[in-house]
Amino acid sequence: MATNVEAHITGTVWKIEVKEGDVVEEGQTLVILESMKMEMPLEAPSAGKVVKIACAEAQAVNEGDVLIVLE
Repeated sequence: MATNVEAHITGTVWKIEVKEGDVVEEGQTLVILESMKMEMPLEAPSAGKVVKIACAEAQAVNEGDVLIVLE
C-alpha cells in the first residue's frame, strides 16, 4: 500500500535527500523544505521504499502537496 508524504508547510524544496528506489527507515529525512529562511526536514512516517518523487529542488510547494510516495 502506498503512502503519500505531503508538505507540512508552504515553502520551497531546498534539498531532496533520497532518490527513487531507496529504502528508507521511519523518521529518516526525505526532503528539506525552506520557509522564511528556516530549513525544515520532512521525515518518513514509516519505513518503506521510495517509488516516486513528485517534486524538484527549488520548486515552490504548498502545504498538503504530495512530495514523495512510499510503498
